[in-house]
Amino acid sequence: MPELTEEIKRRIGQHFVFGFHGHELSEDVKILIRDYHVGNIILMKRNVQSVKQVHGLVQQLQQLAKDSGQSTPLMIGIDQENGLVSAFSSTAKYVAGTQFPGAMALAATGSPSIAEKCSAASGREMHLAGINWAYSPVADVNSDPRNPVIGVRSFGDDPEEVGQYAKAVSRGLTSAGVAPSAKHFPGHGDTHVDSHLALPVIKKSKADILKTELAPFRALVADNIATVMTGHMALPLVTGDDTPCSLSKAITTDLLRDEMGYTGVIVTDCLEMDAVAEKYGSQKGAVMSLQAGADVVMICHTMERQRGAVEEAYQAVANGTLSLDSLKVSEDRISALKSEFAGTWDHVLNQEFDEQTLAALTIENAELSSSSYSASVALIRGPVPQILGLDGDILLFTPEMESLNKAVDDAEGVLRNSTGQVRNTAGPHFLAFAQSIARRKSSQHIVYSSLAASSGELPPEVATVLPGISAVIFATRNADRSRWQLDYLRKLRENVLPFVPAVLLATCAPYDLMKDEDIKMAYLATFEYTPAALEAATAVIFGEKEAKGRVPVLGGDVLKR
Repeated sequence: MPELTEEIKRRIGQHFVFGFHGHELSEDVKILIRDYHVGNIILMKRNVQSVKQVHGLVQQLQQLAKDSGQSTPLMIGIDQENGLVSAFSSTAKYVAGTQFPGAMALAATGSPSIAEKCSAASGREMHLAGINWAYSPVADVNSDPRNPVIGVRSFGDDPEEVGQYAKAVSRGLTSAGVAPSAKHFPGHGDTHVDSHLALPVIKKSKADILKTELAPFRALVADNIATVMTGHMALPLVTGDDTPCSLSKAITTDLLRDEMGYTGVIVTDCLEMDAVAEKYGSQKGAVMSLQAGADVVMICHTMERQRGAVEEAYQAVANGTLSLDSLKVSEDRISALKSEFAGTWDHVLNQEFDEQTLAALTIENAELSSSSYSASVALIRGPVPQILGLDGDILLFTPEMESLNKAVDDAEGVLRNSTGQVRNTAGPHFLAFAQSIARRKSSQHIVYSSLAASSGELPPEVATVLPGISAVIFATRNADRSRWQLDYLRKLRENVLPFVPAVLLATCAPYDLMKDEDIKMAYLATFEYTPAALEAATAVIFGEKEAKGRVPVLGGDVLKR
């Protein structure tokens, strides 16, 4: 058995990417880098206040790694898919990177060129801050409309198109000096189970996944994408058991490495997700992932699990269940990734923050973002009524906040009550939507709830404002799953909509009226509820712009292509 020397511990540390809490170096991350020699860090929303602040934080992380004796700089990763998963983009609380459209909104533009330009622009902002690894693009094919965690994070339900747009994003990031990571291999699109909460079991044969799930990944492998992220779903008809793919040698090594010929770095999705943690534990799962052939294991949140995972890896090397020879091959891949995207210590350290370049990028990227969002708004059913010149207020309805997608809704800072439920308030995105409408015309905003939908009559606040209303804008968010939103809409149809023009806006997945042809009204889709997307929709509603987007999934309507 090999002696567990300091050199071996340093080597093992390169196989982990860990997160930490705070806007400055925490004691936890100091211990992880200094004592456990961790060679990769993931930043999250909780670490971001501004581009300049992130730059300073990254400089401190890199200096700590150098002072701790690491031979190469850290890979600094972030979940920046754009759209709803944008850890680096500005929010209502801070000003950071530019908000660009996410996957389905980009596909709605019909232009892979726009996708590549937006990704390159986002990548240049990240690169200025010292970030060199983005966990994007999502290469999942959204085959199941009920999918609770992928949805509009996917480019659509056509495997060839998903591959085309995923390649465009990958190329854009790479051109900016940021390593892309295609996820979630071998495909998280054909399930209605969220792997944050449980293990999705997808009973498809290898022949089936070759036709659909693997097609985008094959395209990305052929395009030499720098990294691929494995996902936490089970494919028992492929692997023979319910082992999560991220922990399965049959998937990581036999399929991705040997059959598909992938030679880049393989990183796991976060092993704190319940699909892995509940049965295996993050620590044991880390060793299983490395044994399966992963190069880098991700654990984002909990120090105890992070330390435990490294120590489990020490034991596995010491007892011979984790081969040093296999780790050496893996280390060569990690070293090549760092050489291309992290560079040398001289490259990453003592770099003054370039305020002038950021200022110029911010102006340029704001224009690109606006034009891209404008190209993504789709008219599913029309025409859009003329409402700007009407007498009276616009009445805007937006749904109460719900936790529908843990990758989006359960980030730090979500408002919850004492029982853990999301509070009945308008999220900052819908408040921004209300402000966007109010800038154009006098308006009133009602946050409608599931409780109101189940009652026998319209709430008093609606009846009170009706006499002065000239038009209704009714926003939904995944109403195909939260059916109470359509129940509420039917109440309006009986009591309000026959008398005023109305527009329905699907602010996330475009399936909301897929099974409700009885509701006849203008129907627009934005594919995400970011303030930028809702501003673009407002411009269409008020006749300032045309709806030029297309629906990248079946079920949206005949405007699919």
